[in-house]
Parts: sequence; structure tokens; C-alpha cells
Amino acid sequence: MISTPSSEEHRLEALGWNAYFEDQFQKQLNELHAGGIGSDSEPPNLTPARVAFESRQQYRVLTADGERGAKLSGRMRRGETLPAVGDWVFFIPPDDGDDETVTLQGILPRRTCLSRKVAGQVTQQQVVAANLDHVFLVMGLDGDFNLRRLERFTVMAHESGAQPVVILSKADLSPNAIEARLDAQQVAPQVPVFVVSALAAEGLEALRSFLEPGCTVALIGSSGAGKSTLLNRLCGAPVMATGSVRQGDDRGRHTTTHRQLVLLPSGGLLVDNPGVREIQLWADEDALVTAFDDIEALSGDCRFRDCSHFDEPGCGVRRAIREGRLDAARLASWQGLEQEIQRLELRKNIAERRRQDRQLGRLYKSVQQAKKKRQR
Repeated sequence: MISTPSSEEHRLEALGWNAYFEDQFQKQLNELHAGGIGSDSEPPNLTPARVAFESRQQYRVLTADGERGAKLSGRMRRGETLPAVGDWVFFIPPDDGDDETVTLQGILPRRTCLSRKVAGQVTQQQVVAANLDHVFLVMGLDGDFNLRRLERFTVMAHESGAQPVVILSKADLSPNAIEARLDAQQVAPQVPVFVVSALAAEGLEALRSFLEPGCTVALIGSSGAGKSTLLNRLCGAPVMATGSVRQGDDRGRHTTTHRQLVLLPSGGLLVDNPGVREIQLWADEDALVTAFDDIEALSGDCRFRDCSHFDEPGCGVRRAIREGRLDAARLASWQGLEQEIQRLELRKNIAERRRQDRQLGRLYKSVQQAKKKRQR
């Protein structure tokens, strides 16, 4: 599935391996060796691999020698962090030479991590993809185009640590593509915005600079936004299934049902994701400030440093709205997202306290059991 350059190092670099992961890998080797794994003189024989597919804890990984199936060790299944597509993991090569399935022993620390909150009331992080260089925020220029949703996507991307890029797809379906691009630039300041038509193969060349050899990009967007069609065009082959959108609301039919890392002919790596119907943020205030840096700049003109931009006197942001320099809807979006992130932070703190209480309870129980044994 992947090409085989002249050396293992170069093959790993083609999958996104770099000095950061090499350093983390060496640290893992040293820690395991210090813990008694491996021989007295040599650290354990571990092989790094990158997760290319994950579905219900079934994995496919890419190594310097090719693609393999993978499963989790018992210790990893019991751990709090499970591998996601894009993660660098490692395993001990099987002695019997079995090339089909390997057992993963651990995950290297992530350089970047694209996440959202799981759906529902549970306060838990869902990792969408790991170790990304860029995030393509794909939005179709049909019924899918929504500036408020784009703001959410932008906060999500900034939180990841990767660089966001806005892709307005289906330009062939919109007579107002230029206006839509200007609107997108207003709500995603400092973020590149491109208008493309994957079906007509228009505007794709501008994206290739983000897909250089070893660079990893994730596609994020609603169902029917054109992510899989874009991926197929960049691959030059029908790698992912595509489907038409529903009439009336332009919603997709979830033709992509799993996350997958694909190696492009250019040498870049692209992660296709199922369509997102609801975005519950897993982010902090810093990501919000970065995504709304225009409001952050205007707040410097406010009379009060802690101005919430509601009804305080001398509010520089409100003045910008009155003077036509800022859209009132953008401020309302910022205020709503800020409140959402504050509620999330409160729920995180409550969940952490409960986790610590459970941990203390288990510790207390084990101490009491040990005391009873000594008394017998």
C-alpha cells in the first residue's frame, strides 16, 4: 500500500516521522529498559508504526515494512488513552514472523490532537485525529454553508495545535462563491480560505502546498460537504465511497463511516473523517481568543479590562458594531462559545474531582483489606 524507499528511516519519514517522534521513541525505549524490559545491555526491540485505521478497537497500522493489522495489549485496553488515527504507536515484533497482526504496547506523546466532546451529557474527550500539520475545514457552497458552524470548526482546529485551512467546496453549484469566500475570511481571520470544485478539478493546485511529503492533514466537515470527493481527486483514484446529498437540505448520507489515513501520490497524508452533524467543543479560552482575534483586538479599546461586551459603558467592541466594523452576529457567536467553554471547564473540574474521589475510595478499600489480612 505504501512505497518502500531505500532505508527504514526514509520510509518512516514518508509516514510523518520526524525528530520529535524519534526523541519520544528513544525515551520510551530507555524507560522500558530501566523497567527491566529487554536484555541487560540492550533496550527492547520495538517497532514504531502509525495508526491508519481504527474501528471499535480494530486497527490497521503502517510500518517501515508495510501495512499490518493490530490489536491492543491488555495494559493498553485498561488505560485511559486509546490510539486514534494518526497516532504513532509501537509493538514488539512477533518471534514467529507473523506479518498479519501485531500487539500494540504503547502510544508516543502526540504533537497535535484534534478533539471534540463526545455527544450527550458525558464529559469526555473524543480524539478525531492525532499528529496533524493542518486541518482542512470543508464546507460546501450549497445548503451546507454556515458561518456560525465555521466559527466552531475554527475554534476546534486552533485547539488542536494544527493550522486550520478553510476549503469552500462545490464552487460549481454556487453563483456567489466570491462573496462566500469574503464572508468566510471575516469569520476566520488569519486563516487561508480556498474555493474549489472537486468534481471539476478546479482550485486543487492551491491545496497541494499543504500536502508535501510527510505532512498530515485531516478533513473535517458536515456529511455531504464533499470531503471524500476532494480526497479522491487529490488521490487521483476513487479511494473513498461518495454519495449524493438529500434534496431539500443538502445533507449527506454518511458515505464515510470510519476514519482512515491515506497516503497521497504527492507524499502527503490525508485523514478522511465521517461527517460531523454536531460539534460539541473540547477547547479552552486560548483557542477561542485565537479564533476570534478580531474581537480580542477590539477589546483593547474597552474601558474595563474584564468587559464582557454586553452592556458595559465604554465597550470598544460594541462601538465597532455601531460603526459597522464588526458584525453583531459574530459577537453573539463569541459570547455563546465563551459561555459554552466555561460550562465545559466547570464540568471537567467536577469530573476530575469525582475521578479523584473514586481513586481515593479504591485506595482506602485496598488499605482496609490489607489491614484485615494482617489482623487474621
